Amino acid sequence: MAESQEMTSSEGMSAADTYPRKIMEYMEGFLVSKTLFTACELGVFDVLLAAERPLSVEEISQAVGASLDGTERLLAACRGLQLLNTHQDDGRVLYSNTEQARVYLTRSSPVSLFQSIQYSSKTIYFCWHYLTDAVREGSNQYEKAFGVGSKDLFEALYRCDEEMVKFMQLMNSIWNICGKDVVTAFDLSPFKVICDLGGCSGALAKQCTSAYPECTVTIFDLPKVVRTSREHFVSEADLRISFHQGDFFKDPLPEADLYVLARILHDWTDERCIELLSRVYEACKPGGGVLLVEALLHEDGSGPLTAQLYSLNMLVQTEGRERTAAQYAALLAAAGFTDIQHRLTGKIYDAVLGHKKT
Repeated sequence: MAESQEMTSSEGMSAADTYPRKIMEYMEGFLVSKTLFTACELGVFDVLLAAERPLSVEEISQAVGASLDGTERLLAACRGLQLLNTHQDDGRVLYSNTEQARVYLTRSSPVSLFQSIQYSSKTIYFCWHYLTDAVREGSNQYEKAFGVGSKDLFEALYRCDEEMVKFMQLMNSIWNICGKDVVTAFDLSPFKVICDLGGCSGALAKQCTSAYPECTVTIFDLPKVVRTSREHFVSEADLRISFHQGDFFKDPLPEADLYVLARILHDWTDERCIELLSRVYEACKPGGGVLLVEALLHEDGSGPLTAQLYSLNMLVQTEGRERTAAQYAALLAAAGFTDIQHRLTGKIYDAVLGHKKT
């Protein structure tokens, strides 16, 4: 018994628990993120895709314009992260993309996460330097991070054209991967006229027109977002997608059967959410509805971890938070919507559907 007691620390940890593996992983988690960010920024995965064959460290170093020593270390780390494969050739180590890297980390892939990674690296990561301040103050940190006042949230988010395009590219990459799941979580075929509020790049609108051939979608967004979307994201070939310029808190909303608010309400306080949803309810046709697309928290607050971390990000970047299905249902009910249901997709984003009585 005495020997057994000696194997237990004064804090009640057994010998097997004295190496804090999880804490070490969490402590150094940012090293993983920055390795991924840097490999994408340098174009490592693009170089390997273009080569159509495994390349040596020397070849990759020259192609990306980086030091041989630094490139060798970066490639080794990417191999450890299972982003790169290695091959032996007469004693030389050659590198190639893994299938996941080829599909999601190369710029030319139709489901590339490259732009999302760039936004995480250049904007979100920088904001998170001030997470401690955000927790202490209970407010976003755009002013400290970028020297831009955040009185108007989207004036801060879209503080310059370059930043706005980066954000739109982020949204585009997210909905290219997750969009189909959220627009098909419910059967939306009865809703022929759809309005995508804050529809940004139009990627979710395209998912709607693809899944429901009889619907039309109007993207409602700020004038400069609409202009950029027309220039870079939505072509004249997308015949069933149109645009309406405006501020959804101030300007009249187009009449529609269904309003889609994807990653919109998590930006705002409960009061502002009810204000916006009430405007949607007034504009909505009788028998119509509203589809919310958000990362839903478990009702008991136990997860998912991704949504919990996103809620911290909302603190750092916006006025809002991530919520549970019940909390979104309460916001919808406060605005007048009934028959509120939610569906989990098994991915990051889920769907909540509310109806307006006929």
